[in-house]
Amino acid sequence: MENISTLYEQDYFLWLQETYRLLEKGELGQLDIPHLKEEILTLGNEQRHKVDSYLRQLLIHLLLYKYWDTEKDMCAKGWQNEIDNFRFELDMLLRSGTLYNYFLKEIDEMYFKARKQAIRKSDLSPGLFPITCPFSAEQLLDSDFFPD
Repeated sequence: MENISTLYEQDYFLWLQETYRLLEKGELGQLDIPHLKEEILTLGNEQRHKVDSYLRQLLIHLLLYKYWDTEKDMCAKGWQNEIDNFRFELDMLLRSGTLYNYFLKEIDEMYFKARKQAIRKSDLSPGLFPITCPFSAEQLLDSDFFPD
């Protein structure tokens, strides 16, 4: 097998297979540690980014559902479908306890961003939308919860 560090640059998937093989055999001295560290960090960041993205989208749609009355008759079904989809994706990610804790910490920041986007999309008065998140973590994940 060629140098595993070189393999990373030439064939990423072969590098993954070889890294797995080395780990399985306990040949830790042969591992491409710099790239392995980078990949582990990237994987963690990708998971957090997904939580942020699904949470922000969920919040946007909950806000539109709750406050955009003039569009509700036409859009409610679509918003409900999107809300269900974002909850499903979050549920899949949050099965890891560490990501659930991350989710809890991110609610306020993602709400701030979602609020801005909901205001921009709906062209409603910013005063209509609460400054702080009006939904609890439990409500966000409750598949039966849709705000009045």
